[in-house]
Amino acid sequence: MDITICIVDDNKDIRSALEQIILMSEGYRLVGSVGSAAEALDQIPKLKPDIVLMDINLGEGENGIDCVRHLKSDFKDILFMMCTVYEDDEKIFEALSAGASGYILKKTAPHKLLEAIRELQEGGAPMSSQIARKVVAAFQHKQPTTTEAPESSALSVLSNREKEILELLARGMLYKEIAASLFISQETVRKHVYHIYEKLHVNNRVEAINKFFGR
Repeated sequence: MDITICIVDDNKDIRSALEQIILMSEGYRLVGSVGSAAEALDQIPKLKPDIVLMDINLGEGENGIDCVRHLKSDFKDILFMMCTVYEDDEKIFEALSAGASGYILKKTAPHKLLEAIRELQEGGAPMSSQIARKVVAAFQHKQPTTTEAPESSALSVLSNREKEILELLARGMLYKEIAASLFISQETVRKHVYHIYEKLHVNNRVEAINKFFGR
């Protein structure tokens, strides 16, 4: 079944480029494309896409993070992935706190964008490597220095292979890249990730990284 996608971006050229990537790719279906926060708030509840690619800067009025915050509370099944030029820590954490499940940069190559959409649909929390490094750095910075108990207790339930995969997830690597790095199949990676989430009692990559660094 195709993954249904809605694009929200106020830049017509970028919006058109994203539309073409989706329209030309098998397994993905574009159901909407809008250029403002007002249109997004009006159309997304009607379209109910699987995934929304959300820009942050939408011109005057509310921004993309505001849209996610409003929509996620009422439509928990819709997955939001920020697709933006912003790399600053404040925007990243504001977006994740608002309910975004992924965060990629607009300079991401088309095939990487499609892989990220697929990973998000399969339960992952894809992030561009630059973003993942910032998230990891922030968690490390906030890690308690007096004791290593939070990390050791959280990780004691994981196998060595699961810890290895969790570290690669923390670097922002996609399932495909982890599989190639460890010489295992993507399906095996997915099974390990499922078990990691289950053992750590988390639902996505961000929460797993959070627990990994004992925040």
